[in-house]
Amino acid sequence: MRSTVRHEMSKAVKNCQEKPREQWLFEYPAQVALTCSQIWWTADVTYALSSIEKGYGNSLKKFYKTQVTQLETLISMLIGQLTPGDRQKIMTICTIDVHARDVVDKMISQKVSNSQAFSWVSQLRHRWSSNESHCFANICDAQFIYSYEYLGNTPRLVITPLTDSLLDRIYQSNVLNN
Repeated sequence: MRSTVRHEMSKAVKNCQEKPREQWLFEYPAQVALTCSQIWWTADVTYALSSIEKGYGNSLKKFYKTQVTQLETLISMLIGQLTPGDRQKIMTICTIDVHARDVVDKMISQKVSNSQAFSWVSQLRHRWSSNESHCFANICDAQFIYSYEYLGNTPRLVITPLTDSLLDRIYQSNVLNN
């Protein structure tokens, strides 16, 4: 089961640029599409922050506009005809994308200008390593190999500013105590 999820994720990462996201996500199981969407988001925000560090100050704002367009596309898909499984998949991706949009909006309002800002490193960031053919989950200074355990096509907990502020308090407490 885990090797199958990992294999599908590897294929999805390789094929992600071949089609628009709203078409690509129908070719993969929900867990794979969701995780790869999070990998894309991490890569896109990292690229935007890198561009800001090189002097392109509007990169994060441009990406925010892209996120809004992606969300509008997904929402319009939800209005149309979908199988129950596809509807659940898109609703779950929307939930995660709304949080991702809010994170970028917060970074813009805080004038984040580098990839080491706490408001960025405190986020759960997924990335794909082509060299190791693995997905990694990073948060703060911790890194974990994605376990590829089958999660199914289920709704995800809504992520709120309260969830984020709790993580902020825990991290700040650990930093101050060490």
